[in-house]
Amino acid sequence: MGTSRMFRIFVVLGSAFMILLIIFYWDDVGASHLYLNTPVSPGPKIPHPHPQQRTQTSRTPSFLSDIDAFVNQFLEPGTGEPTDPVPAETSNQSDKAEERYIPRREWKIHLTPVAAELRERQEQRRKLLQEMCANDSVVFPGKNRSFDDIPNKELDHLIVDDRHGIIYCYVPKVACSNWKRIMIILSESLLHDGVPQRDPLAIPRDLVHNSSMHFTFNKFWKRYGKFARHLMKVKLKKYTKFIFVRDPFVRLISAYRNKFEMRNEDFYRRFAQVMLRRYANQPTPPASVDEAFTVGIHPSFSHYIQYLLDPQTEKEMPFNEHWRQVYRLCHPCQIQYDFVGHLETAEEDAEHLLRQLKVDNVVEFPTSHRNLTSSSWETDWFSTVPVEARKELYKLYEPDFRLFGYDKPDSILNE
Repeated sequence: MGTSRMFRIFVVLGSAFMILLIIFYWDDVGASHLYLNTPVSPGPKIPHPHPQQRTQTSRTPSFLSDIDAFVNQFLEPGTGEPTDPVPAETSNQSDKAEERYIPRREWKIHLTPVAAELRERQEQRRKLLQEMCANDSVVFPGKNRSFDDIPNKELDHLIVDDRHGIIYCYVPKVACSNWKRIMIILSESLLHDGVPQRDPLAIPRDLVHNSSMHFTFNKFWKRYGKFARHLMKVKLKKYTKFIFVRDPFVRLISAYRNKFEMRNEDFYRRFAQVMLRRYANQPTPPASVDEAFTVGIHPSFSHYIQYLLDPQTEKEMPFNEHWRQVYRLCHPCQIQYDFVGHLETAEEDAEHLLRQLKVDNVVEFPTSHRNLTSSSWETDWFSTVPVEARKELYKLYEPDFRLFGYDKPDSILNE
């Protein structure tokens, strides 16, 4: 009798423990019907089954010996990626009909494959990253550390969308405002008249860059405590990870134009005044950006480059994110990105990526008509910068050039 009672107690305690464990992970992995079919990256998102099909594809959880297996039970994909069904009476359809929409679902089934040129482009970019990370001639701080060794504060550029199984590392001055808009829409974290916002350009700029709108890896610690790093690695393994980059020198020019040639009070006080005091013989620069612009005072592009090369700059604080190297923002040697977009091919890459994620009928990447900084302007911008300073600047950003396949700017460095 005593043995039977003890057995029942153990059964009850064991059941309670499993329930608590499920509840603990529920907040991370979401409802099981959203994650049973999340793809193992790389690869597009696999659609949810229709309600009448769900009993055929759901799985009965078995005994799990460790946390990884338990989490994988929720994150593991289905039995296999389905092939696109061929619609009936194809011969009667218009020749222009290339894709079929599934109502009330967040995916689009395409009847035409992604262009071989685009697939090859992505393969080459991913392969180059792997080769450069393994190449001993490419040296930069933190290259050989493990993911566990990256401080939490350096993971704040990794935005996570659990709804679609996506991780985006944003790089300022590389269309990150519009990609953040896309992430807000996919996460359905912003409502308009009670329904999720679907228009990227309708999202105000102050909300786009509001950290409360995005769930980043850096926030995992507040939510998950000691399990945070483990869950990060699970998501990195299972989710589709993407990044967009651009020519490093052109990115620097774009940051200068945006932050110092326009009236930006925050950047004036934090950085422009420092540049004016150090390099422009302005011991008491104007107190505000409006006063400075009124009298025509602002740091030149040459002053800006001096600031980046000055050892004192990094001693005082890490580079601001707008000119911090991409390898420091997104850790490409610790994180194997599934998609590497370039701003120079932004429209093609954005269309390819959204199609790969199977959300291209949910949202479209906004077409920008702004006066974007062009690589053809580099010679003019660097004409006031001494050649030796240009060479030092290239050394500072050389890892980004090589990791992402940008040519060394010999025309600027050898004048």
